[in-house]
Amino acid sequence: MRFDRRTLPSLLLAFCCIAIATPAFAEDTSTTAAPAIIPLPASLEMDAGRFHPGKTLHVAITGKLADRRAIAALANDVLREAWHRPVAAASAKGHADLRLVLAHDASANPESYTLRIARDGIVIRAPSDTGLFYGLQTLRQIATPGSDAKAGIPALHIADQPRFRYRGLMLDSARHMQPIAAIKQQLDLMARYKFNTFHWHLTDDQGWRIEIKRYPKLASVSSMRKETVIGNADDGATARDGIPYGGYYTQAQAREIVSYARARHIDVIPEIDMPGHMVAALAAYPELACTPGPFDVYTTWGVSDDILCPSPQTFAFVEGVLDEVMATFPSHYVHVGGDEAPTTRWKQSALAQDIIRREGLKDEHALQGWFLRRVESFVRAHGRSIIGWDEILEGGASPTATVMSWRGMQGGIDAVRLGHDVVMSPTSHVYLDYCQSKEKSEPPCIGNFLPLHKVYDFEPVPDGLTPEQATHILGGQGNLWTEYVKTTQDVQYMLFPRSFALAEVLWSPRQSRDWNGFLQRLPPQLAELDRLHVNYRRLDPQ
Repeated sequence: MRFDRRTLPSLLLAFCCIAIATPAFAEDTSTTAAPAIIPLPASLEMDAGRFHPGKTLHVAITGKLADRRAIAALANDVLREAWHRPVAAASAKGHADLRLVLAHDASANPESYTLRIARDGIVIRAPSDTGLFYGLQTLRQIATPGSDAKAGIPALHIADQPRFRYRGLMLDSARHMQPIAAIKQQLDLMARYKFNTFHWHLTDDQGWRIEIKRYPKLASVSSMRKETVIGNADDGATARDGIPYGGYYTQAQAREIVSYARARHIDVIPEIDMPGHMVAALAAYPELACTPGPFDVYTTWGVSDDILCPSPQTFAFVEGVLDEVMATFPSHYVHVGGDEAPTTRWKQSALAQDIIRREGLKDEHALQGWFLRRVESFVRAHGRSIIGWDEILEGGASPTATVMSWRGMQGGIDAVRLGHDVVMSPTSHVYLDYCQSKEKSEPPCIGNFLPLHKVYDFEPVPDGLTPEQATHILGGQGNLWTEYVKTTQDVQYMLFPRSFALAEVLWSPRQSRDWNGFLQRLPPQLAELDRLHVNYRRLDPQ
């Protein structure tokens, strides 16, 4: 069944951790296996002995942290969850069961950390709060909730840092919204597995989801569609359900999400898709189109010919929207979309054709490039940068624009060779709205097939790039579009366990990736999802 979590095959359950060759010690370390950690650390060595918690656990923090209180609270939570024992601050010269050491090092990766577990205590050392945060997330997977205090945890040494600096997941709230509590839970899980970017798709033809006070009809009109297509639109479905659907997030709610994410060392990138995918906005402000309208918020999926017209009032609208978006979201990047913008209306528009002639542009694709460069100039004047889907290359994107390559890897390759920074997000490996199997019992999905192992096979740096070009690959991102993903349980089912595979791809060294080893480390993670009441897709029998 759709939400069935049947017991995993006994052979898979027998391997809850990775066996790592270690020297033979006098104690039990010759048979001690490494903990089942996802993503796999860059370096992990087993040591002799085990750490056993006392009746009260003492924590010491050394160094000038940016947010000492937040790190202390997380450390306390991890220890209490693990052993259900009191946690207290260590005295200045007293024993510390867990010692957190901030050691500033400008040459170190700010997300790096070391974790040493010994008989006499645990030490996490990092150059930043973020590194300490990730070290504690790793400790959480070693000292798991409800651990056996008598057995303790194995002594080991981890030296860890991410392979990529951009490790993202995108959530589409335009087609179907998610409750604030569900988004927070997703952020919690992203933090546990060391994702650091939440790309929030907030506008599309089927709904506008962020409050813009200067344009109130975006909330009162653009956020509501009168009904929704039934069945798969790609298969020709035309029937509608007759049920109004909509809503939006207030700016206060958006700031709440930003603050919650920041506390978990996650950056929230808002997406305001333009010039296409704007029918919902045109329903409220038809004067922004190249044709008179009227327009209705789209009730089916797919791409509309109706897009923003490159008029002075359109740019006033875009700048007004982005003013409020940038005031709400402090992220370095603003995602401006740029995908799937048909040129039909611009070909028919006297205004658009006049701009093409006036600016000496080749065609309508070049006009889109002109449009987005003007938007980028506005964004950069506010100290931000734009990121857009790979179609932005077709019109001649500014060299300072970052490209998110979704139509395969080639767009990213082309962008890198032109000097752009790139986030790889190809449909082939990381479109998490795709079906997870070909079984009829799978929930509705947009089509195509993306099983767990295909996500694990994702390699963000394609062959053929020079070492210098490869430095422009910032990382990768999984995308969850929600045309057919309606509920929180549906979102979770599509994310897990595939996002575990992506987490390892983006964090762990390429040479350490091993599919069988990953499968052996999955059962404790799935057990944790069960404990947290998170829905997920069961593993297929091996």
